[in-house]
Amino acid sequence: MADPITLVGGGLAGSEAAWQLASRGVAVRLFEMRPRATTPAHTTDLLGELVCSNSLGADQTTSPAGILKGELETLGSLILACARRHRVPAGRALAVDRERFAREVTRTLEEHPLVEVVREEVTALPEGPAILASGPLTSPSLAEALRNLVGEDFLAFHDAVAPIVTLESVDPERSYRGSRYGQGEDYVNCPLDEPTYRAFRQALVEAVQAPRHDFEVKQRFFEGCLPIEEIARRGEDTLRFGPMRPVGLPDPSGREPFAVVQLRQDNEEGTLYNLVGFQTNLLWGEQDRIFRLIPALERAEFVRKGVMHRNLFVCAPRVLDGFLRPRGREDLFLAGQVTGVEGYLESTAMGAAAALFLLARLRGEELPVFPRETALGSLLHYLKDARPETFQPMNVNLGIFPKLERKIKSRTERCEAYGVRSAEALAGFLADHPWCRGSS
Repeated sequence: MADPITLVGGGLAGSEAAWQLASRGVAVRLFEMRPRATTPAHTTDLLGELVCSNSLGADQTTSPAGILKGELETLGSLILACARRHRVPAGRALAVDRERFAREVTRTLEEHPLVEVVREEVTALPEGPAILASGPLTSPSLAEALRNLVGEDFLAFHDAVAPIVTLESVDPERSYRGSRYGQGEDYVNCPLDEPTYRAFRQALVEAVQAPRHDFEVKQRFFEGCLPIEEIARRGEDTLRFGPMRPVGLPDPSGREPFAVVQLRQDNEEGTLYNLVGFQTNLLWGEQDRIFRLIPALERAEFVRKGVMHRNLFVCAPRVLDGFLRPRGREDLFLAGQVTGVEGYLESTAMGAAAALFLLARLRGEELPVFPRETALGSLLHYLKDARPETFQPMNVNLGIFPKLERKIKSRTERCEAYGVRSAEALAGFLADHPWCRGSS
């Protein structure tokens, strides 16, 4: 029997990767440092512990998350199988009983004859073939080892992320293109008059912030990367002299607005735009409410909310090779949030992908390329082809999928069309790679 594959990290990505390999006959040695060593966010020693929320997102195929869930279930996802057995009422979302969910993930893996769970901290990058799924709270020693591999400039430790909207949802009647002082048309400008600006600024000052973990409370903000609400608190016009500065941005009539929010292209296809300088620590519901006070964004589709928290991830477009391997280490695959995805579901997906890539290598086959039309393929494409200089972790959303051949106005119908296309593409992929199909 071949030596077990080394897998570091027992979170969602690591647990999923272990299952994907073991259920296909590959022995796995899964290292999890808890309870011998802890993280500031975890409270148990269970595998697959959910630390920030109990929701795995929307559960209908009329949502991007629902499309990704369908793909993972076709691949035989352990995480989704356990989630469905321990779901709790949450409207259209898939939420779970956290403890029962994690206990089943733990029991399933510990009882599998091909999985050995080792309760030890790994302090150096493992010899391959191996998967590193140590998560956003990777221990300092292992993080330093990863930094030495990928380079100091390509490993981030703090997330400061601005919201992202789809371009097609920005009101063209209340926005205009143009760069400052007429230097091109790279930006979409969303003007505010004085009363609207004052109301917007006041809403920011009074808004409710997201709770922070104990280990984040003492972290000071960088002055060059302040939350938008913190800038607003510093004075009536600090925003107008900062990220909402209107100077050099006249509207089509030639008049300079009182204030302006600039949107900057965030993906190669030009379907996603981020709010420049709008990193924030507001609750997501508050972001929805307040950012829609910007006239051009009243009906905007926010595909990613702003966040500010401790995280660890690589600059995937510079560091990874398209198959989740750090360049120069063909025997090591990264999985989970460390790859540059955001969210429970997306981390699980990267665990599944890393396992299937590694399995292909063990089989002596070419590593499979997931179709761009699938949610999984679109996430992997984002990690490979996003702009390195502005790269930030991304959730699954319609903006990263290839555009449909026909324009569909209804978002629900549009998402259904993406889902149908995804299912067809995945079926074709599995016909060519039958060993990727799984059963949970």
